[in-house]
Amino acid sequence: MHTLAIDIGGTKLAAALVNNQHQISQRMELPTPAGAEPEALRQALAQLVEAYQGKAQRVAIASTGIIDNGILTALNPDNLGGLNHFPLQATVAKLTGLPCVVLNDAQAAAWAEYCHLSAQFKHVTFITVSTGVGGGIVINGELLTGPHAFAGHIGHTQADANGPRCGCGRVGCVEAIASGRAIAAGASQELEGKNAREIFAQARAGNQQAQRLVARSAQAIGELIANLKALLDTECIVLGGSVGLAPDYRQQVERQLAILPAAFHVPVYSAYHQHDAGLIGAALWAEHHAV
Repeated sequence: MHTLAIDIGGTKLAAALVNNQHQISQRMELPTPAGAEPEALRQALAQLVEAYQGKAQRVAIASTGIIDNGILTALNPDNLGGLNHFPLQATVAKLTGLPCVVLNDAQAAAWAEYCHLSAQFKHVTFITVSTGVGGGIVINGELLTGPHAFAGHIGHTQADANGPRCGCGRVGCVEAIASGRAIAAGASQELEGKNAREIFAQARAGNQQAQRLVARSAQAIGELIANLKALLDTECIVLGGSVGLAPDYRQQVERQLAILPAAFHVPVYSAYHQHDAGLIGAALWAEHHAV
């Protein structure tokens, strides 16, 4: 059986076929529509799935935002244009004519990484640092979703009471400090207007402002990990996302974590499935639920 896996992020839409051995083929990407108006997203999804007609027997979707009973709502309007109650599951099921399962992208990635690590750990927390900051939590082998599908939105815990206002409406969220969007927003002078990828390149080249922006992000994630250890006693942390997987970023987070008392230390790994964790996790979730 082949699963059509779709990953909806704040920057791009990705899709691929995933077979029974969890191997990916025919991967393709499209940019997430600017502003993400409902009809624009529907059209982008239609374009994305068209290439896979007749090639899959089910669809599995991992999407940023809150996914409650197949309905997508953007918690941070900056990331998905403020989509509110978008019928994601019903839309894709209608476009493809296939059974469809939907969950949050970080939850999907957490499930993929847990499946990889399950022989070693039963308590795994995944953190994605990308356009936004999100998370997925597995406790005793069970993915935590919550009664309103809100569990794991750890990017919207507070990192700095005097920090910038987050798109979700709170002040000083981890996402408003550590995400790729936040790194770019904090740039000034010679770095103003550059995106996170360019700022990381400048940091590697020795630019001190860029290095401070990256270090601030890593510090916020290190403190977040300490909070998660205190709250969940998680056995390990897995970092993913375009920022989380950037060269030397995990090592910077580990150095920040090492400064804290030993009780808050926890192993930190880079995502085994790299940038495909959401796609593979969605497919594994569909398989787990026999969709």
